[in-house]
Amino acid sequence: MQLQAQALGIPLVTHSMPDDMKEYEEEFKKAVSGINGISGMVFGDIYLDEHKEWVERVCRDLGIACIEPLWNEPTTALMEEFSGKGFKAIVVSAKADLFGSEFVGRIMDQAMVSELCDRDICPCGENGEFHTLVIDGPLFKSAIELTATETILVDGFWKHWFLDIKDYRLLKKIKAAHG
Repeated sequence: MQLQAQALGIPLVTHSMPDDMKEYEEEFKKAVSGINGISGMVFGDIYLDEHKEWVERVCRDLGIACIEPLWNEPTTALMEEFSGKGFKAIVVSAKADLFGSEFVGRIMDQAMVSELCDRDICPCGENGEFHTLVIDGPLFKSAIELTATETILVDGFWKHWFLDIKDYRLLKKIKAAHG
């Protein structure tokens, strides 16, 4: 996230969070309350009612707006728009019961979206099937290049493949001249 903030040219506010959900909510509220001038928060939920209800309640408790611009949007269309606008994401974790190790490290593209849809897996990973890291897009001042990675299997509550990022660099973008 620090590297993404740097690539985007924006400040990043972080706060250490506990695993316990009750403590998590308290710490979340404390972290948000500590940001001066905040009037709303944007969330990327698409169709998980339980999470939407939680963020709406927490935002209401904080007296700020809860903004859900992706809510109920068709997931395949969202992915087409995402890539069509020039964003680029790489898979950084995936449930091992659904995917092999080769899935991690792949760039999200239309072929992957089709594969996921054929398997009845949400192409946005909305149910936690996989997670991605956005490494480039029109808002980025620099692209993120992962120069050394390793795929590892972590056996916790669920078995997950993870992309262990060993090294990276920022690539400055050159703006195209329009004439």
